[in-house]
Amino acid sequence: MRRTVSTDDAPAAVGAYSQATATDNLVFTAGQIPLTPAGDLLDGAGIDVQTEQAMENLEAVLSAAGAGTADLLKVTVYMTDIDEFEQMNTVYENFFDGDPPARSAVEVAALPKGVAVEVEAVAATD
Repeated sequence: MRRTVSTDDAPAAVGAYSQATATDNLVFTAGQIPLTPAGDLLDGAGIDVQTEQAMENLEAVLSAAGAGTADLLKVTVYMTDIDEFEQMNTVYENFFDGDPPARSAVEVAALPKGVAVEVEAVAATD
């Protein structure tokens, strides 16, 4: 049975989607961008600040689903400039104790609201 995951600790969906959906022992998150839960868009900030906010949003959505970063199986990071990979990765790696999940990082032409990074994930729950 599919259930919708929602939390006020992450930005509300800005379209026809849920923050995450879960079924059995899997959670699928929507892409998280550098938008604060209060609605402040960090599109003018550096990739480090944008990554930090996107990952904090991801953590909040995972928490609402009964999971955490240690439960992540696969993460996809979309970036508008792959040359900023090292800066993104420096922030990203701080969200993991021990073995990080599988990950893809992909350069794209554009992201919603003109941001530089978007992060989506799949996690396991008990």
